[in-house]
Amino acid sequence: MVKICDLHTHSTYSDGTCTPAELIRLAREANLEALALSDHNTVAGLPSFLAAAEGSGIEPVPSVEFSTEFQNKELHILALYVQPEHYAPINARLQDFLDRKDQSNFDLVQRLKAAGVELDYGTIREKSAGNINRAVIAAEMVELGYCESIKEAFSQWLSPKRGYYVPATRPDAYETIRFIKSIGAVAVLAHPFLSMDESLLRAFLPEAVNAGLDGMEVYYSTYDEEQTRLALEIAAEYGLLGSGGSDFHGQNKPDISIGVGKGNLSIPLTLLQQLKSRRKNILP
Repeated sequence: MVKICDLHTHSTYSDGTCTPAELIRLAREANLEALALSDHNTVAGLPSFLAAAEGSGIEPVPSVEFSTEFQNKELHILALYVQPEHYAPINARLQDFLDRKDQSNFDLVQRLKAAGVELDYGTIREKSAGNINRAVIAAEMVELGYCESIKEAFSQWLSPKRGYYVPATRPDAYETIRFIKSIGAVAVLAHPFLSMDESLLRAFLPEAVNAGLDGMEVYYSTYDEEQTRLALEIAAEYGLLGSGGSDFHGQNKPDISIGVGKGNLSIPLTLLQQLKSRRKNILP
């Protein structure tokens, strides 16, 4: 029987609906060998994640998902195997962006209110255990009855094309990769085909590899067979290790289950073993 893992999940500390301890429980129920918690732009959930994993039989992979930018596109870079001594430098690096993000969120809510969507940003912040992003705002819109689903909230209101959301300036993708490597973590490009086509991905990768990019998600919940095949091909071409994850968010993405995504995922533990060996190789 092939041992499997899930190297991309989210908790209540960003825009998921499960606590870190609940993620560990779900991972056990799904017969996973290892699980990464990779909340957006925060490490706040990692201490409780590591504590919950003790004695569980699940290997914890403490991680963070950085929001970055390349050619006006939002790219997400995962840092796998973040250590407690790195929390402070990560928080310091993220603070300016999080301040800009908070202002962007506030402005979004104000524009929505002017359009008749009665949201209160203070209430949203009080209800959130961690960082706020559009998914958190979308969940509030669903709860208040303005939309039937988070997907509808994004398509009808929260897409930049609708004019209400103006994204905060994000950190440079290459600088972020260099930072991840400077703290001894493993840098993985998350779900490239969510924001890039093949040509843009190929434009991004040469300098990314030079900056220290270790891997790329080649298995992902929304990939079809052709996208998976292409991701595997490109990763091999650029000497990148493969990674994969469900991008589980709990009820905020109810069609995605931990470990198996939409039922199409089976991420072999061997991928994690290769990524882990890369981390060992970069340590002094």
